[in-house]
Amino acid sequence: MHKVVSFVIPHKGRETMLLQTLDSIKRQTLDAEKFEVIIVSQNENVSQTLAEYERHFSLTVMHNDDANSISHSRNIGAAKATGTYLAFLDADVSLAANYTTIMLQTLQHTPSLALVAAMQVNSEHAPPLERIRTALSNAELDTTVSFLPGRNLFLHRDTFATVGGFPEHLLTCEDYYFTGQVREYGGLYYTSETHYVHLGEDKDFSPMFKKEIWRGQSNIASTSGRPIPLRELPSFIVPFAVTLGVLFLLICLLYSYTNFAIMFSIIAGAPLLAYTFRLKKLVGSRVSFFNCLSFYLVYFPARAIGTVLGVRGAVTTNSHK
Repeated sequence: MHKVVSFVIPHKGRETMLLQTLDSIKRQTLDAEKFEVIIVSQNENVSQTLAEYERHFSLTVMHNDDANSISHSRNIGAAKATGTYLAFLDADVSLAANYTTIMLQTLQHTPSLALVAAMQVNSEHAPPLERIRTALSNAELDTTVSFLPGRNLFLHRDTFATVGGFPEHLLTCEDYYFTGQVREYGGLYYTSETHYVHLGEDKDFSPMFKKEIWRGQSNIASTSGRPIPLRELPSFIVPFAVTLGVLFLLICLLYSYTNFAIMFSIIAGAPLLAYTFRLKKLVGSRVSFFNCLSFYLVYFPARAIGTVLGVRGAVTTNSHK
């Protein structure tokens, strides 16, 4: 039986947050007969707990090899789906009860849109880093945007087929690439009429540093086969300007090269402070200026390191072909 909506959820690792995601799907105001859930797990085994959700909605659990990318999991899940609309979710989001209803209404009532996504909200007692992440995610609301993060993406299956699915050659940044491709066929809309909580959001700077290195490794690869808008260029340049600027500043101070120290303090400090003040304006009084500054002092070096590792990995792979 064909459904109206197919939720496609790639999964790897612990099931705790996945179960919370399924609980939020169970609470949807849309009739359960109208949607299905397809989980594509890269775990060798899944617990019997998942099977219990079959009492609440149509559920399919598929297995994908651990070596494949998240894009591959999404694509094989979409191939199994019967829904007219596809809702791609990460396995660590908790949806508002009206999520599916609002997504359908938004797409159906605005033919110029190709893809919609819900805004992020903070969890209860969210620490400063989560508040920062949420504020950055919600920098543009109730408008069309240039890209959307992959935590919740809602589109017609025909649009997905036209684009050709997610880019399986990318380990990260696949959402940038995919939504950039979708944008050629219609607007990307980020709505505040419904929301989700990112259960797996970064809470501390140390794990964030490691994650951003991993995320940054597909920075360059994600630019292949698509035009790069001018607004995206700073995301490639600024991490290196700040990281190298601070490094050379410290070296100049160590050897008392005052003039060079001033130059590198400007190179690193100008973009660092500009981004920090912008972020402080977004987060408001709930997060201190120091936390905003700390965020970028961790984020920019991690992204720079990740980009370098990604380029080195690509060169090594090509040299062995």
